[in-house]
Amino acid sequence: MTPHWRLVLWCLLLTWSLGARAEDAVRVFAAASLTNALNDIGMRWQRLGHPRPSLAYAASSTLAKQIDAGAPVDLFASADLSWMEYLEARDRVRPDTRSNLVGNALVLIAPKGHAFKAEMRAGYDLAAAFEGRLCTGEPGIVPVGIYARQSLDALGWLAPLSGRIVGTDDVRTALAFVERGECAAGIVYASDAAISDKVEVLGVFPSSSHKVIVYPAALLRGARPEARAFLDYLKTPEAAAVFARYGFTPPP
Repeated sequence: MTPHWRLVLWCLLLTWSLGARAEDAVRVFAAASLTNALNDIGMRWQRLGHPRPSLAYAASSTLAKQIDAGAPVDLFASADLSWMEYLEARDRVRPDTRSNLVGNALVLIAPKGHAFKAEMRAGYDLAAAFEGRLCTGEPGIVPVGIYARQSLDALGWLAPLSGRIVGTDDVRTALAFVERGECAAGIVYASDAAISDKVEVLGVFPSSSHKVIVYPAALLRGARPEARAFLDYLKTPEAAAVFARYGFTPPP
């Protein structure tokens, strides 16, 4: 993340945390790919008579580091296990509150109207199938980029695409780049592709080509009692139906 965006994020987090305290709302840090589903669930939670949760979205890596630096947060929902484990290792997570909310799939996309043939198998020459760059989350840091790198490597596509992969701060930024045609291809979650009418899904990566995609959620040290109730609500059939509508799968 660039210094400029780091400063912007800190300002947003400060404004968000102050507003959260004023409303006594549950303060949630969540992976960017959860944006639409959690916004919907948050409104439903509010209609049940609770303060609407204060939701902040970014890459799981960015949020985990902000939590470790002391950001006032009640609940963290990550797009992979590693960043939850990062916080557990630093004793930021309340024991016995972690659970897996949903799963997802990894897909290859192109701008609407600019689809190209892609066979999702080892041995296929993806690098020769399109011209230009491929966008995904920053490989090795952002969860979708971690999964993407695993799949590209497993299918033998990583080396041929060397120099053409653009790493972004989060999956929604990668999606936006492809929507605008700044990248000729992208690797995002199926749930992200499902909310966009500006991209086409070219194929789904074999689940065997990457680690299982799972979204763990947990309460953090100092979380308020209302946060436990909201976490429990995220695991109800009503919330599960919302997640499913936005393209998520049941937790593996």
